[in-house]
Amino acid sequence: MSDLHAATENVLIDERVRGFPPGHPPLPLAAVGMQRWKPYDGRMALPLISLDRQAFAGNVELMMAYVKSHGADIAPHAKTPMSTALAEALLAAGAWGTTVADIRQAAVLLRAGQRRLILANEIGGVAAARRLAALLGHYPDAELHIFVDSTALVEALRSAWQERGDLPPLGLLVEFGASRAGLRSAEAAVATLDAILAVETPAFRLTGIAAYEGAAATADPEETLLRIDALMAMISDFLPTIRTCIGRERPLFVTAGGSVFFDVVVARLSAAVAADPACRLVLRSGAIFFHDHGIYERGLAGLDARCGLRIGDKTISAAAGFRPALRLWAEVLSRPEPRLAISGMGMRDVAMDQGLPRPLALYRNGAYLTDLENADVFRLNDQHAFLTLDDDSDVSVGDVIEFGISHPCTCLDRHAILYGLDPDHSVTAAYLTSFG
Repeated sequence: MSDLHAATENVLIDERVRGFPPGHPPLPLAAVGMQRWKPYDGRMALPLISLDRQAFAGNVELMMAYVKSHGADIAPHAKTPMSTALAEALLAAGAWGTTVADIRQAAVLLRAGQRRLILANEIGGVAAARRLAALLGHYPDAELHIFVDSTALVEALRSAWQERGDLPPLGLLVEFGASRAGLRSAEAAVATLDAILAVETPAFRLTGIAAYEGAAATADPEETLLRIDALMAMISDFLPTIRTCIGRERPLFVTAGGSVFFDVVVARLSAAVAADPACRLVLRSGAIFFHDHGIYERGLAGLDARCGLRIGDKTISAAAGFRPALRLWAEVLSRPEPRLAISGMGMRDVAMDQGLPRPLALYRNGAYLTDLENADVFRLNDQHAFLTLDDDSDVSVGDVIEFGISHPCTCLDRHAILYGLDPDHSVTAAYLTSFG
């Protein structure tokens, strides 16, 4: 156990953290999972967020099997949970590395002992480059690869690396893009490539090509696939251009693949990567390990409509194979009208950018009562969720509602602790998050 891991396990948790029972003596983080609390047993403070550990483990196993079957690697995006413990679990399961979105997230993972990172974003200019250099100066054994989409960023990073002699090598990934950052044409990519190659050193060099295809999505599925196909084609076409400049021997990687269109990335890029023995394909899917009852539920239905999840010589349903692992738990505070219930969960607790939470089940007096198939959340404010109910709905003040969520990436960042649940809904682990 590292000193940092031991320190994290010994962090004292008390009622200032969501979910922790008010009045209970403080506990080390590692002891929280020994209490066998349940979100609906009346002891835990609500609202709270939980992780179905069994569903998470199943999602990890399935995604790792998929990646391996296609000869690819994966560097899961840590921005979804920002939990060093869960990021380490993914590495232990076979992940090639970890992806982060900014310098602060890189600092969190580096401090936790992780050393192979993809910084899947542009960071800014000269000041940002110096901040990154200041961070990496403390980690000479780090392997970090960063997106670049301009000669200005290349020059800013070159200047920062030239100023110091204590930095680890920095890998530069030429980013193609659509509807977000990233180069829009082969001509612009060649200009950025030339800028990199003109200033390369052993500690500052090109290491591959990057993209994020999810930004190309539109409301029209056919248009979305056309846009993603065009983006993947630019990558496939640019790989030989790079090889013409640097030769066939240097290891490179191509990285793309979020949690909705990773199958399209694999289908479109595998041939180009397979034709280059010194190149590897690295996906960055992160939310897939958590799944949800909203945007990713719809996304996996779309994946099944395309071709399903192909693993070896079998094709399975992605929607059936992956399971939502996250839940929000909240009490019913008021029944002011016959078909209206108000629960103690709002925008401070749950995401709504990709859809409202979904009521799943009702608990009363510490026990499961019924599913909530006909209840819907129609509005959130700061601290409240407003639910429509059937005329004969048996929902009472004090009941606990289990909610599914949509878009883990903008929900988990509201919570300092993610409570891990076993199949009987007992809390058996607690994971610190590090959203800053």
